[in-house]
Amino acid sequence: MTQKAAIGLLYDGKNAPSVSVKGFGVLAEEILALAKEKNILIHQDEGLSDVIKQLELGQEIPRELYLIIAELIAFSYVLQGKYPPGWQQLSNKLNIQA
Repeated sequence: MTQKAAIGLLYDGKNAPSVSVKGFGVLAEEILALAKEKNILIHQDEGLSDVIKQLELGQEIPRELYLIIAELIAFSYVLQGKYPPGWQQLSNKLNIQA
């Protein structure tokens, strides 16, 4: 049985996302509880987690993960009703409801 893992990424909008927090077992449960309390979006993907949990704290994600992480970040912004500059006008033209 694999131990539960929680890995948090930090993205500043300029550099590649990096590992900001990670924990396993009981610590993972505490990280997830705190994230929920702070309304931080949580994405559960065992395969992605298996790759990211090998990274050290502060380490940037590998280039091979840029696309999937970018898609997750973009989706999380949309879920929060946030759009990069120019996207709101595009979504209005496409009749996308945020």
